[in-house]
Order: sequence, then C-alpha cells, then structure tokens
Amino acid sequence: MTENSENMGKIIFLGMSDTGEKIPASSGRISTQEGDAEEIFNRSSDETKNASLIKKVTNSGHNSVIEHTFINLAFNNVSVCVEQFMIEFRLASFTVKSRRYVNFENSGYYIPPELNEEQKKIYSEKMDFFFDSYANFVDAGIPKEDARFVLPYSFRSNFYMSANAREILHILSAMIYGRGKKYSEIYRLGRQLYDILTEKLPGIMADFDIRHSYTESDDADYSEFVPIKRNPMNKDVKLISFTPDAAKKVARAALISDGRFSVDSVSEILSDKENVEKIVAKVLKSSRPRPLETINCSFRINGVSLSTVTHFSRHRLQSLIVPPLKNTDRHRYIVPESIKADETLLNLYLKCYCEINDLFYKLSSQGVCDEVLVYCLLSGNAVDIETTMNGRELYLFMSLRTCQRAQWEIRDYAITMLKLLRREEPEIFSLFGPGCYTSHCPEGRLSCGKSAEIKEYFKTL
Repeated sequence: MTENSENMGKIIFLGMSDTGEKIPASSGRISTQEGDAEEIFNRSSDETKNASLIKKVTNSGHNSVIEHTFINLAFNNVSVCVEQFMIEFRLASFTVKSRRYVNFENSGYYIPPELNEEQKKIYSEKMDFFFDSYANFVDAGIPKEDARFVLPYSFRSNFYMSANAREILHILSAMIYGRGKKYSEIYRLGRQLYDILTEKLPGIMADFDIRHSYTESDDADYSEFVPIKRNPMNKDVKLISFTPDAAKKVARAALISDGRFSVDSVSEILSDKENVEKIVAKVLKSSRPRPLETINCSFRINGVSLSTVTHFSRHRLQSLIVPPLKNTDRHRYIVPESIKADETLLNLYLKCYCEINDLFYKLSSQGVCDEVLVYCLLSGNAVDIETTMNGRELYLFMSLRTCQRAQWEIRDYAITMLKLLRREEPEIFSLFGPGCYTSHCPEGRLSCGKSAEIKEYFKTL
C-alpha cells in the first residue's frame, strides 16, 4: 500500500455552470447598462470582453458577481487530512465516502514526500500494521464504524465538492497562501486547482495572486498562556451559553414576522404562557421556522473522536471551533464498546495507539515537522470542540443526531446536549428530538421500527 509519484491524490474538474463567465459579466453590466436582464445576458457573449469586465469589477471589490458561476470538483485519493481541511469551508457542498458503511481495508495511504527513505520505511511498516488491524477488526465482526477508529490519518479519502466561484477562490487562497501552504499535500492540490481555474475561468482568476497573496496567518500565537493539564480520557458536554427565555423570544419573533401585531399587543399575548406554547408549536410545524433563528446555544464538547468531528462538520449553519490536527493530544482516544467486549481485540486496539505514538516520537525526534506528523494520528484520537448553533439548526441537528440510526458517538453527544437544553429551557426544547418524536420517521425502510418506544423515551428525557 505504498505510494509513488504516479499515484498522488489529485483534484478532478467535473464541470461548472454551462454559462461559464457569462452570468458574472452580465451581473457586472446590469447595474450600469440599459435593457432588461435577458437583453443584457444575450449581449454578453464576447468571452474576452467578459473576462476583462469581471477583472475590473472584482478588482474594485465587488466579488458577489462571481457567485453566479458554480464549480464541481472531485478529490481523488487524497488523505483524510485534506478532507478535514476542506470541509471546514461552510459555503461549499461535500459528499464523502462513508467510513460507516464502506470497507477501507484497501483504500491505501498517503506517504509525505518530506520523509527520507529510512523514515518512509518505518512509516509504511506502521501504516500497514494499522490497516491490517482494521481488517482484523472487520473480519472479527466489529462494525466498520467502530473499526475505523484505528485508520491512520494518512488513509485515502474520496469526495465531491461543489461551490460558487467566490467560495472556491476563498478556499484556493487558504490552500496556497493561508494555513494550507504549510502542508505540502494541500499546497500541491492548491496549485492543481489554481491551474484548472486559470484555464477554465480566466476572468475570475485575473489578478488572483495580487488580491490574495497578502493573506494573514491563520494561526494566532497563544503560547504566552499556559494550558491546564486535562484528564486524558475526559468526555463530557457543557452548555456554555444560551438565549434566556428562548420560548418567548421565538414566539415574539413569530408574531412580529406576521406583521399585524403592535409591540403592546405582542407583549399582552405573550404574557400568557399557554399562548407562548401554542405559538412555538406552530413555528416548529412550519416549513419555514425562521423565528427559531433568533435564539442561540453554545456547547463545549470534550473528547470527540476525529471521525466524529466530521459528523459535526456536516452541519453547515453553525460556528464550529476545531483545534488544528497538529495540536491533538495523542494520549487521548476513545474505545468503542464493541471492542471492549473482547479482550483480544481490545489488546490489539490499545496496541494500535501505542504504535502510532511510537511512530510519532521516532519521527519527531528526527526533526520531522508538525505538518507531517499530523498523518501520525488515528481516527479515534480525541479533541475538544465548541459549536454555536441557532435554534433552527439545533432543531435539524437534534432530529438527525438523536435518531437511532445516527452514529452512536454523536448520538450520545446529541442526547446529552438536549438534556442540558431541556434543563434550562424546557418550554421549547422539550419539543426537540428525533424525527419520529417531532413529526414522523424520515428513514423509510431503514427505520428502526421502535417509533413508539423512542417517542416515550424523549417525552421523559
């Protein structure tokens, strides 16, 4: 499962809006030229003039025009480190090969080119051991979603990404001028993407280097502060902050959105607790529950596996704080119950974490940099994260992540988060829960078949 130059991961251009740069150019003209939208679009057929106009408009700081061009990319056989870097960009869409359902025994792994030949030999021997261990767990009947915790962070990922051109340029800037430039794999992919976009979208890419090369460092220096030593196996959830009187806040926003209620009448209606409950219930049954966006909750979630961080990241409308991989405490990791139940498998699992630490210390003692050592992590290594979600995103998050079909680790966190919210604001959060509790089961033939039991559990949670 070694790597050679012919087998490096790459970005594949799949397609883009069939109008290319025509709509961005039309957008640049519509505010200053006579004619309706269709007429201006039909006049915007000269590619050279379009590129020139886009360059002029974007150099003036009006970058919204390029949001009209949409780009589709495939990341082929890149490391999971690249995947984690990319999915932090919330204005892009991602679909990733699932480690819960797909066997990754033969996925292969990335070998950093910075390693010398002897280091590559040591590295490859360890990586082969982790993949062999993964295969042993799967063969022993351990669910793939648990066996994946011994996959090293060098394993190959494949995913699709789609975004508008403005967000693509933001991502590209981070890859080659921002925090990604320190990681040779990410930087190399960034240069690939740069060449693709320069060929396909010359107007949008015009003066890219001039406009982006001044990018400030992504890594602020907090070394003057001394961290307090933590319990390496600490796993808990803390509700850091929340909107007080959340139910009344949502109900007030709902009445204001109706447009027929004065300030005084809103206050009078909301003075009755029963009215608040009725209004909140109506909001939650609406297909457009905008009033929920007026409340916010922040959580500190400790001891989240790197695998489960990706589950959190899939919720795009949140502010998710994840520490950089290079700062991961390598002595912190989770052990699935399915593995604890078998002493032989447990010993193999624990050996994997001893071996990855051994690899880390061998390479670090030889001067290998932090940006290469991130590949010497296992997917079960744990980090502490923080998330802030508004009520609408929380409603979606709870409906998906407290479901029986959710991955067990994030489900445990979601249920704990919901308990904390119900303790503080029961008037509204007692109505949150899995789909079968709030409305109906969305899983179809994949339903757990325990709808009545689940509803009863969440009534008394």
